[in-house]
Parts: sequence; C-alpha cells; structure tokens
Amino acid sequence: MKSLFLKIFVSYYIAHALFFVLALLAAFAMRPSREISELQSQQPRFLSEAVQANQSGGEQGLWKYLRGVHETYHVRLFIFDPSGKDLLGRKPPEWVQEARAGGMSPATNFWGRFRPNQFLRSSLTGPDGQQYTVITELPPEPHGPFAFHGIPGLGLLIGIMCSGVVCYVLARYLTSPIARLRAAAQKMASGDLTARAGIPGSRRRDETAELVRDFDLMADRLENLVGAQRQLLRDISHELRSPLARLNVALELARQRSGADAHTALDRIERETIRLNEMIQRLLTLVRLEGGDDSLEKSEVHLQDLIEEIAKDATFEAQNRQCRVEVEIAEDCVVSGSPSLLYSAIENVVRNAIRYTEEDTIVRIRLQAEGAEGKSQAVVQISDSGPGVPQDALDKLFLPFYRIDDARGRQTGGVGLGLAITARAVSLHGGTVRAGNRPGGGLMVEIRLPLASRPEPTPVESPAEVL
Repeated sequence: MKSLFLKIFVSYYIAHALFFVLALLAAFAMRPSREISELQSQQPRFLSEAVQANQSGGEQGLWKYLRGVHETYHVRLFIFDPSGKDLLGRKPPEWVQEARAGGMSPATNFWGRFRPNQFLRSSLTGPDGQQYTVITELPPEPHGPFAFHGIPGLGLLIGIMCSGVVCYVLARYLTSPIARLRAAAQKMASGDLTARAGIPGSRRRDETAELVRDFDLMADRLENLVGAQRQLLRDISHELRSPLARLNVALELARQRSGADAHTALDRIERETIRLNEMIQRLLTLVRLEGGDDSLEKSEVHLQDLIEEIAKDATFEAQNRQCRVEVEIAEDCVVSGSPSLLYSAIENVVRNAIRYTEEDTIVRIRLQAEGAEGKSQAVVQISDSGPGVPQDALDKLFLPFYRIDDARGRQTGGVGLGLAITARAVSLHGGTVRAGNRPGGGLMVEIRLPLASRPEPTPVESPAEVL
C-alpha cells in the first residue's frame, strides 16, 4: 500500500478490532461465572431428587421432575446409570454420549466455554449407593436466575463497525494535513505561488499542524521574494528604455557632427545599444511569461508553417556561421496557442543552435507527432553539432541569465534569456522542454506541445531543406 491513509486506517482498524475481540473473548472465558458455579453446586441435589422421583413414580415421575427443572432453571438433565443407560430410556444426542464418555470439555474448562453445546458433567453417588453420571445442558441464551451468557454476535459486529468508524476518522484526521501539503506543493511546483496548505481558523496545535504553518510561512516568503524580483526586473526594464531612446538620438547627432575617424567607435556604440535593447525586450517578455499571462489570444497554429518560416529567417544568420538549417517534417501538427510566443520559443532554440554549432555543419529541425490513441503530442527537435553541454548543466540551461561559460557568452552575444523564455512560453502552452547531448556530439532540445485536435496526419514525402 502506497497510501499513508490506508496504512494508518488498516493497521489501526485491525489492531482495534483484534483488541476488541480478544478482550471480549478473554473477559467471557475467564470471568467468574456465578451461574455455572451455582448450577455445579446443584448437581448433587438434582441427582438425589431425580433418583427419588424415579423410585417413587417411575419414568413418569422422573419425567415430571426433569420437566420442572427445565422450566425453573432452563437446563436439560441427562442422568445415566452405571451401565451408561439413560434413566428415562431416551436415546441422547451424540454429543451427550461423547460428553458422558469424557471426550468433550465441560463449561468449567477454558475451552469448554467456546463450544456450541455447553454442559456440566458430574459423577455422583445416588441415594441408593450407585454411581451415576449427570450431564447438564446449559441454555444458549440467558434465561432465569442461572442463565449462561453466550458470545453476543450482534454486539461483536456493532463493536467492530464502531471501531472501524473511529479508526477512519482518526486516520483521516492524521493524514488530511499531509494531503493538503502535497496538493499545495504540487501547485507551487507548477508555478502557482499563492497555494497554501493551511485552513483559516484551524486550532490544531500538533506537530503536523506546525508543519503546515511553517510551509505556509515559507510559501509567503517565496511569493514575496519572487514578486519583488519580477517587479524589480519590470521596473528596471522600463526605466532603461528612456535613457536608451535618448542615447539613440544622441548617437545620430554625433554621427552628423563627427568626422570619419569616429565612425568605428560610433558603430560599436550602436551595436551595443541594439544588444541592450534586445536584452530589455527579452527581460520584459520573461517577466510577462513568469507572471502567467492568461490574456494571450490563442488560435490554431500549424507548426509546419511556423517552423519553415523560422528556418527561412534563421538562414541569414546561419550563412554568417557557414552552416545550414534543415527542416524535416514527418507530419503537420496543429496546436492551440499564441503564434508569436510559439515562434519566439522555437526561434530562440534555433538561434542558440546556430550560435554554437561547428562550421560547415547542419542545424536540423524535426517535427513529428507522438503519443497513444492518435498521437496526442507535437514534438519539435532542434539538434546541432556543437560542443554539447556538461551533464550537470543540462537542467540549468532554461534558468534566466544562466550561461555555461561567461567568456563564451560574451563572445557569442548571449545573456542567458533565450532558453528561459522558451521554457516559460512552452509551459504556458501546457508543454515541456528538455535538453540532452547527442551520442555523436552536439546538443538536442526537444519541445513537446499538446495537439489542439487529432486530424489525420499529412505525410511529407521528403524533408525540406532551407539553404
């Protein structure tokens, strides 16, 4: 059993039920029985009066006496003479014959109290000097002053059911905070920092309740820190736009007033200004995505058209790196989402692959559908022939501002925001993104997006190559 609730419930229930049954049986079997003791003490009198009734009135007198004992004490007497014959000439039940022969334990014995036919057995000497055996069958239900109480089956069932209810409530009480903690942790892991596990107004003060309160305090702290970070990035990005705009104006004025000797320095200033503008734009996009932008207008997007357009735009950058971009479409896939965001998510990966692949190599983009029951996911794979990424850095590639090598980042112009934007955009569309090193060298980034519908796939005869 993997469920903590079931473990607690079943273990408590079994332990409680066993304790209840054993306690009842022990109390029943070991308690002093006044009824049995009194009936046992009456055995000599029963025998003496029965023999006298038989001698004075014959079988008819004995029958009347035994009937009177049964009506008074609710027991049945079987009296056997030394030859083993019943005084009334009856044929006793088989269990009575076995009890007379000593093959069964009487109710005065521990195990005898658990038999369906409970009895007392006595070997006594009658008034006539002969040895008789008296078997007294005890009643199964309580009657009369010498009643013998059997195991209460209905009471036992009610007790077990009540213990089940108590154990269920106890197990639910113990595990409900853990279930709320797990649900809140899952929501936080998916990006909902407002998730909390506590119940407002709860008065629980045990260890589990303290853990829930500590978790909520941690969640409050995390939400405040992440919110402050996002607000800081948003404010800085907005505040930097105005100085950059003024810098661009000043740059144009400087070009007009300066001579040819200053053009090289001014061109460098312009490139850095453009780069800074791009970084600010990416920062604003990242902040908007991490805030969970639900206002995006979604429509059906054909990934084949989107990827071919990205490849055409990336070809110009690939020519500078002396590499090529190839597109392989196994089948067209239609997803629901924002075309501009999906374009940016895939383009960032493609541009990153072009930036780090070796010269005279191919950056390959492959589109296919995968999944059971009609292929439920669109899979976009972008692979390059670059140096790859250290294994321990693969999970960090999609973190904002993360770069494996700062020197290489400055050389290629990367600031560590492109893949972070990709991860957030894909997550916003309900998809996943992961990176892995190719066996032959290079990096492969795989983007998975849920299909908007499940149309019949359109096969493509041969891969399309964008030169």
